[in-house]
Amino acid sequence: MPTPDRLAEPTLPASPSQADKGAQVYWLSCLPCHGDRGQGLTDEFIQTYPVEDRNCWESGCHGKLPYDKGFTLPVTIPAVIGTQTLQKFSNASALRAFIFSAMPYWKPGSLTEEESWQVTAFVLRENKLWAAREDLSASNADQVRVGPPPASPMPRPDSAAAVLTGFTPIMIGVVVLVLLLILQRIWRRKSI
Repeated sequence: MPTPDRLAEPTLPASPSQADKGAQVYWLSCLPCHGDRGQGLTDEFIQTYPVEDRNCWESGCHGKLPYDKGFTLPVTIPAVIGTQTLQKFSNASALRAFIFSAMPYWKPGSLTEEESWQVTAFVLRENKLWAAREDLSASNADQVRVGPPPASPMPRPDSAAAVLTGFTPIMIGVVVLVLLLILQRIWRRKSI
């Protein structure tokens, strides 16, 4: 049985989902930098490139003096599939907006709206954040949580919880000291 080519274009099923189509967009526009498995531009992934293309930051390629219409790659290209990826995005809408406006790195904003939704659906499906049973769109993307849950709101200053949570060890120490001083004065008055 032949070994599958890690870099081969993904084939589409008979009835492709939005995420299936996104796999092809990812392959064409994202894979060269973010890796065939979404792992980022790791040393292991770079080894899949032809020998002459393995130093992505060399001058004349994507280094300080890139070729005409070239570009300089960032030092680190993040993983987009796996644990702790996509943490800076609160929901699918924020992820899609970033992809649409800033990706691919070599030609930001070149994906169509449909392609940006497709690749967003693909990346979310691969991260098990989207079941892909329906198309991802502006009408449902805000409800698809991506990164960590939002921080709980701070209690209002006039609430009892705010008063209790506002006490620090120093404040507690000051209160105890004041109470001890009051008790000491009362005791002295009684002993006179």
